[in-house]
Amino acid sequence: MPLDADAIRRGCRGEVTAATQLCGAELGRFKAVAAEDGPLTVACTQQAALFSQVASENNRANSIQFANIRETAGWSGDADRAGPKMAALLAAAAEVAAPTPTVQLESGGVILIYGRDEAAIEAGDLLKEHLDVTVLIAPPAAIAPPRNADYPIAKGRITSVKGHLGAFDVVVDDFAEAPAPSSRRALTFGASRNNARSTCDIVLDLTGGPALVPADLRDGYLRADPGSPAAILQAVLKARDLVGTFEKPRYITFDTGLCAHSRSKRTGCTRCLDSCPAGAITPAGNYVAIDADICAGCGQCATACPTGAASYALPAEDALVRKLRAMLLAYRQAGGERAVVLVHDESHGGPLIDALSRFGDGLPANVLPFAVNEVTQIGLESITAAFAYGVSAVRFLLRAKPRHDVSGLTRTIALADPILAGLGFGPARLSVIATDDPDGLIEALRTAPADAPTPRPASFRAVGGKRDVLRFALAELHRAAPAPVDVIPLPEGAPFGAVEVDAAGCTLCLSCVSVCPTSALRDDPERPALRFVEDSCVQCGLCRTTCPENVITLVPQIDFRASRAPTRVLKEEEPFCCIRCGKPFGVKSSIERVVAKLEGQHWMYSGSAQRLDAIKMCADCRVGFVAEQGFESYGAPGPTVRTTDDYLRDRDGKRDPVGRSN
Repeated sequence: MPLDADAIRRGCRGEVTAATQLCGAELGRFKAVAAEDGPLTVACTQQAALFSQVASENNRANSIQFANIRETAGWSGDADRAGPKMAALLAAAAEVAAPTPTVQLESGGVILIYGRDEAAIEAGDLLKEHLDVTVLIAPPAAIAPPRNADYPIAKGRITSVKGHLGAFDVVVDDFAEAPAPSSRRALTFGASRNNARSTCDIVLDLTGGPALVPADLRDGYLRADPGSPAAILQAVLKARDLVGTFEKPRYITFDTGLCAHSRSKRTGCTRCLDSCPAGAITPAGNYVAIDADICAGCGQCATACPTGAASYALPAEDALVRKLRAMLLAYRQAGGERAVVLVHDESHGGPLIDALSRFGDGLPANVLPFAVNEVTQIGLESITAAFAYGVSAVRFLLRAKPRHDVSGLTRTIALADPILAGLGFGPARLSVIATDDPDGLIEALRTAPADAPTPRPASFRAVGGKRDVLRFALAELHRAAPAPVDVIPLPEGAPFGAVEVDAAGCTLCLSCVSVCPTSALRDDPERPALRFVEDSCVQCGLCRTTCPENVITLVPQIDFRASRAPTRVLKEEEPFCCIRCGKPFGVKSSIERVVAKLEGQHWMYSGSAQRLDAIKMCADCRVGFVAEQGFESYGAPGPTVRTTDDYLRDRDGKRDPVGRSN
């Protein structure tokens, strides 16, 4: 493949060395460079093992990054113009993210094989020497008995499966165990019972019915078509290896203090609960709980979370934006034009791009592949940052039949589209390419437009949490936009917006202030008032569901002036001052309304102006006033209070306290 060393040098930081056979005849050159200090990027992934082995001799194996510029750039019909693209890929590879924390799963090899016919018995025979096997046959369980009873066989219908690899909880109805030894033509079971419970480490589902859990998203749960021996064998081989201790990334970092799910038993934000395809998120009081053992890492909860309570960790959002920055800045500095970022995962997009480069024309020179763990982890902060950095378009490469629900990505695009259109970027800047065919991929890339990027590209460096990165990226996008405007309406569910209050119906009870998780709604310590800070509002809806008067409306929008706008007063009233001490203690209109309703209409206050005066006093003065006046709470006088003197007088008069003679 041709190498434009000059373009690569313009785009990359540090020294650039070009070679033709670095892993063979020129390996000595690599050894010399590997002996030096400092970060090192090698533009070859095929021989990564060799380069790592050589570098380990100088204790440099952990400081080397690898970038593939052959299948992604050099093997292409546009290879002679791919110098800026190679520089971009090398610069992106040099951005190293922090290590991702992990969780451990323990499996002892106890497997439950669930089937409807002899396929389950055959799978049990294949696994009995490797795992602790139990076979469960769904009713009517009309199968021939095996020749040898090498493992337990039971009858039952699974109604519930919870858990993960090493810790599955199974509930079975119509359960009967231990078929009769005298079973002849078919297995014969005794009396059955419902709600039988058991645990296992692995579940192999050979029923051919709907998945008991999200199959491709739950470690330890395997499925296969009972009519396909090849599929059963593949599942058996996978199950055989699921014994021991396994590590998986802790995909999501979660801060309960930022969660806006619930307050005071009122539900607000449910975005993560609605978007999780793995069932790893459950309500837990005022916030949600994310089970890291079940989480499959799709990242849709992080992209949907409006407060940043849930953030992706493989890598973190700020690290992902920094990688985008390095790639796009290097591409621009090397002379590249109209960059199109192709977001893909390694398990699907990687092989598709490889096939396109080996057997087709390869990717166009302006298409920059951007590999991530899951395409659905890309949030609004990454999209806005990419366009602020000067990208022309972003394409998302998905499977023709996705492994899980990708509605989170659809919502992210639906949120980003009006922002880009409102700022003058125009339509069709974002699109999804759902294909398993390399020819379909290249056709979609060639036909999709790549309009001119922003005339004023940004170069900011993202630092901080998810919400901070998003705010910064939006501000930079607004500054770089072709036609910036101050306010853009957004679809429902957006993480930005305003709150409108019907002032006539608001009583300034301030219940909305007490439940607001971001302090977007605030009171005034000096006077009765409801204030609002739009920059802090995440549109969680807790204020709306809590308001007893139902006078709050959410207005999803983005106001680019909000970060520097003063606090807005939604409603303000005069305080009511205590008629006895003069201290303000309530809202004037509310106190006057209560007095008007009670006067002449309630038996406790009818015919007594003094009783109504108690309503007009603060708490301290009211207590003293009621004690001084001797007010009774009920119409008839209560029982006489007895004192010690009364008891002594009764004793001297030979009568006990209840009036009986001694």
